[in-house]
Amino acid sequence: MKEKVGNFRWVVVALLFFATTINYLDRQVIGLLKPTLEKELNWSETDYSFIVMCFTASYALGLLFFGKIIDHIGSKLGYTISIIIWSIAAMFHALAKTSFGFGAARAVLGLGEAGNFPAAIKSVAEWFPKKERAFATGIFNSGANIGAMVAPIMVPWLLGAYGWQEAFIITGAIGFIWLIFWWIFYEIPTKKQGISQSELDYIQEDDHEDNTPIAWSKLFTIPQTWVFIVGKFFTDPIWWFFLFWLPSYFSSTFALDLKKPSIHLAVLFTCTSIGSIGGGYIPGWLMRKGWPVYKARKTAMLFFALLALPIISARWATDIWQAVILISIAASAHQAWSANIFTSVSDMFPKNAISSVVGIGGLAGSLGGVIFPYFIGIILDTYKASDNLSGGYNLIFLICGSAYLLAWLLIHFISPRMSPVGKPSKE
Repeated sequence: MKEKVGNFRWVVVALLFFATTINYLDRQVIGLLKPTLEKELNWSETDYSFIVMCFTASYALGLLFFGKIIDHIGSKLGYTISIIIWSIAAMFHALAKTSFGFGAARAVLGLGEAGNFPAAIKSVAEWFPKKERAFATGIFNSGANIGAMVAPIMVPWLLGAYGWQEAFIITGAIGFIWLIFWWIFYEIPTKKQGISQSELDYIQEDDHEDNTPIAWSKLFTIPQTWVFIVGKFFTDPIWWFFLFWLPSYFSSTFALDLKKPSIHLAVLFTCTSIGSIGGGYIPGWLMRKGWPVYKARKTAMLFFALLALPIISARWATDIWQAVILISIAASAHQAWSANIFTSVSDMFPKNAISSVVGIGGLAGSLGGVIFPYFIGIILDTYKASDNLSGGYNLIFLICGSAYLLAWLLIHFISPRMSPVGKPSKE
């Protein structure tokens, strides 16, 4: 009788899910406190854009650093260093008194948080066969949505009960609780005690890839690297906008009170969890139907790119729930896209290069996240000066809706079949 495959790999996914939840909770806090901090510290939209840019620029550099380092020191130690840095930085926001101080705290937070995805994607590649990686990635990536969903409920409550400083301190401290469980439970499969042989064999069923090291500098000459770079550069900035500006958008356009728990934002980010998990499930389902990996991945990504288009019509929303529905669809499409663009790295690259490629592509995404907020600040300040702030958001929504289809077309041009590195580009 065939031995039943074990399930410890899903415990690993649970650890990655909670880490990603904490990661997004910590970065979301400032967006929810923005109206309060604007009044207390007299910020303009441009000041806030500077603070967001400090985070994204540092996050970009951190991705490059952690991506390369994690491939050398491993996901367990790399994740540990990452969450220690970002948790301390999150708590240190409470000491800031100026926009420069917040910018400095955000920069350190960005540096630390940059280790999350290179470590998590590498962990998934270590613990899952290719046919399950997108689904596993979709599950842990949904933690981003849960963090963004919990924040609109938790942060206003902390603000009202204790104050904005305490909101940063309490949310920042949660990372140290997670770290205890990570250090106890995580290890790579070949070193993990208690894992069944059947589960180990299942995990390693397609472990016949060429593990010859790829020089970091050589990665930039490989078309498959540019697939991930393009996919991140054009779409990551849209998610930054959702995280950092949506609370302000709902506040200014629909008079949403951000000092109270927001059911609207909670619903929006709950919907994105469905997008993340569904986005991971669909290509795996197509593969089980016999589709080649690249065809299943790219077809799913095209579908998600088209789903982002309706956000353009948010300009005609006449009440807050219409806007919530339209933006929820686009944000869900982003998370579905994200689950697949991340998994495409393990489709195309050997395990010993995954974190490096994720870091490089993450750098590109964060550079886009530096550029886009700069223009958002200019657009919103310009339209605010003419007493037409909603017109500024309409222009931004047009960009958001178009970005994914543009990215998909460029990816198709760069590598039509998204072939594994070192293998011929034919089926």
